[in-house]
Amino acid sequence: MPFYPSGKRTLSFELFPPKTTAGETAMYQSIGELMAFQPDVITCTYGAGGSTRDKTLEITASVKQQFGVKVASHLTCVGSTQDQLRDYLRDAISRGVENIVALRGDPPKGETSFQMCEGGLRYASDLVALIKADFPELGIAVAGYPETHQEAISYADDLANLKRKVDAGGDAIITQLFYDNADFFRFRDDCDALGITVPIIPGILPVTNLAQIQRITSLCKAKLPSVFVAKLGEQDDTAWQFQVGVEQATVQVQELLHAGVPGIHFYVLNKSQATSEVLRGIGWSRLETSAS
Repeated sequence: MPFYPSGKRTLSFELFPPKTTAGETAMYQSIGELMAFQPDVITCTYGAGGSTRDKTLEITASVKQQFGVKVASHLTCVGSTQDQLRDYLRDAISRGVENIVALRGDPPKGETSFQMCEGGLRYASDLVALIKADFPELGIAVAGYPETHQEAISYADDLANLKRKVDAGGDAIITQLFYDNADFFRFRDDCDALGITVPIIPGILPVTNLAQIQRITSLCKAKLPSVFVAKLGEQDDTAWQFQVGVEQATVQVQELLHAGVPGIHFYVLNKSQATSEVLRGIGWSRLETSAS
């Protein structure tokens, strides 16, 4: 089945497995608050080297059971043989998971480059092909990088790799976070020129703290517009930075929706307030549900 429902503007949220009981309690509370916006899919990340494998499946199954929403587990090639990947996918399906976000995955902590394990897979496109061949009932999303993956040889090579992932069976693209919509629009046009026709869903992370977002963007090599950084830095105050970040994200999402994107994917960081304020700010519940 398709990762996202067709014929409507979609909404999805991304979680990560909490490390503490208190964090888990807070995450479920946040999900309950975000359900007011009727998301189509809630996704959960998969730790480096599969370090959160069991927790990822526990969360996705629990979210589906508690909130009655479609769920997606992230899955990477790191540290797993093809048989282990198939075992994971069988387990996911048995728990009611309908979708997979298929990724190559980052190198484990302490390693500088991706290493394929014996009997494993080297590329995300290989993982997509395995899922498509052996588990065709699963929806598959792949990652896209408007500002180019940090390990890519070039922007053109990165786009060619994305095309391979889609051709292998990816039925939606979720992008890396970005803060300049011009980067997304260029990326979307270039995907179209390559014949990529699946939905391209922009990934949005509302900024709530300047130091935190500078750390996150340094890891994924995303740009922060200088004017935005200057505005955030006008006050060394959490409430100020939260409000500036929410206002920027609201304008960004409004522009994306007006430009006809088929949906929005929020990196919510297991919290609800910033994303909720953005969605209220754009009047999400009052938006037309059909995609432009």
